[in-house]
Amino acid sequence: MPLSVGETAPNFTVKDTNGKTVSLSDYAGKPVVLYFYPKDDTPGCTKEACSFRDNYTQYITRGITVFGVSMDDEASHQQFTEKFSLPFPLLADTDGAITKAYDVDGGGYSKRVTYVIDESGKISQVFATVQAATHATDILAQMG
Repeated sequence: MPLSVGETAPNFTVKDTNGKTVSLSDYAGKPVVLYFYPKDDTPGCTKEACSFRDNYTQYITRGITVFGVSMDDEASHQQFTEKFSLPFPLLADTDGAITKAYDVDGGGYSKRVTYVIDESGKISQVFATVQAATHATDILAQMG
């Protein structure tokens, strides 16, 4: 069962697509969309990533940071990013620590769940049912 609205989002420190260290705490005071997905370069995950890619300007315009999270490694994330021109970082949760902290462990992969984290570090929205192709626009519509 995913975490609930109102809970404090668990902090994490992990490497992104390019080997840069990323901590959630670095984004305090800014809204963050943290979307978990099972595997790089698979049909549903590609649709979801491309949905965020195609709407990324709207997220940036609103000051929202987007991170994709899976248990794939940096090399896999780099290939996925290059193949589909993804403009946002993917986080390499190779040990599953973030996946477990956010309670989206599917038994060796991340379940498809998205958290919107507000400026105070609290979870403001949880999307446990995701339509991969329209997910990014669905979130924007819910955020108003």
